Amino acid sequence: MSDIIKISCRADILRFAEEEYGTKPEYLWSKFPEYAVLRHDDNKKWYAVVMEVQRKKLGIPEDGYTDIMVVKCGPVVGGDMLSERGILPAYHMNKSNWITVLLDGSVETGLILSLLKMSFELTSSRKTPGKTRTENRDWVIPANPRYYDVESGFSESPDGIIIWKQTNNIVVGDTVYIYLGAPVSAIRYKCSVVEVNIPYRYKDENIRIDRAMRLKLSKRYDRINIGIDMLKAHGVYSVRSPRGMPKSLIHEIDAMYHSEIQG
Repeated sequence: MSDIIKISCRADILRFAEEEYGTKPEYLWSKFPEYAVLRHDDNKKWYAVVMEVQRKKLGIPEDGYTDIMVVKCGPVVGGDMLSERGILPAYHMNKSNWITVLLDGSVETGLILSLLKMSFELTSSRKTPGKTRTENRDWVIPANPRYYDVESGFSESPDGIIIWKQTNNIVVGDTVYIYLGAPVSAIRYKCSVVEVNIPYRYKDENIRIDRAMRLKLSKRYDRINIGIDMLKAHGVYSVRSPRGMPKSLIHEIDAMYHSEIQG
């Protein structure tokens, strides 16, 4: 592994964690001085560990060491992610809920940071309220067609409103774009958030919901291909958890939709 790649990946992660969450890395083991733990200030839960390990310990039949990041992802996403290049079962963590991300250049920086964000959200304290916002935001959230038929949900709702798992600091008035995973791999719906923080208890082998929000359908993009290549062009390398929607992508979608209507 190139020393430049190694230093860059580790530095990007630690810099992002400090700038985004105010997290400073903790170095807990004198025997492993480069092992960096990232954890929440409030509940003290770990949300990532950056370390250098032997490749053979990861099941890679090569000599030498590599930097890795171990993050939480949950069993459903974890199972999907293991098919991705550079993603391996968790090293020294619960393999049902954590994964290992190689920091040798085989995983794009955008995806690495997306996985870090997801782990932060999954390990955050549910009792800790988000910061109060005075302006609405735009989000893109994932939907797995194998587990939920979004189109049927909207079609069967007389007012075009469905209930959805809430994991981020989403508030009433925010806009949510729904990205359908494979085999669709595209944004298909634009919704407005009409209610949040609804107590909701649901759990099966695929999903757990502790609080929910109501989404009202605004637009369908079933005749416009807003695929992953377009998302990547605007810095969205994956949609594994709710994340901010780039303004540039919104403008391109609006322009495409307007042109399609006019045509």
